Amino acid sequence: MWIVIGVVIVLIIFGVYLASTAGRLDRLHHRVDTAYASLNEQLLRRSAIALEVAMSGKLDPAASLVLADAAIRAQENEGDPVDRAQPESDLTKALAATIGTRDEVAVLFEDNEGRQLGNQLSSALHRAAISRRFYNDAVRACRAVRRQHLVRWFRLAGHTPWPQTVEMDDEVPEGFEGR
Repeated sequence: MWIVIGVVIVLIIFGVYLASTAGRLDRLHHRVDTAYASLNEQLLRRSAIALEVAMSGKLDPAASLVLADAAIRAQENEGDPVDRAQPESDLTKALAATIGTRDEVAVLFEDNEGRQLGNQLSSALHRAAISRRFYNDAVRACRAVRRQHLVRWFRLAGHTPWPQTVEMDDEVPEGFEGR
């Protein structure tokens, strides 16, 4: 009789552990989804402001064309995190090439309109970089739990796709550092 009670208690404890692990995994997947939504919003904001800067007339025509093209391509690739990494990296490179130095940023900040655009762009650049880091941290935490043997054996993740990190160039150009 005591053996049966002991086995039942062990099974109940094991069931509670599996249920709590499944709940934790569900919260981590929710965190990944929320972090990606935030990242998506910040990347769209960054490309919209970059396009606004390109169309403002504050840059020379060639720089405006390069920046506008990269911003439009970044806005068009709104989907899978892995698919959008290259266009977003291209936008970062275009920003660095067109207004990446301190002198070029100083020219942008010469008047009130340029200062406002520059401040918005600087904020968007920093927020996008931070959002990507938060997203990648959430993905790493989720992957760590999903690698556990019990999670795999009992298929606690269900059919949820394996979360992917976003590896892209989101370095803030030197002219916008400290702004």
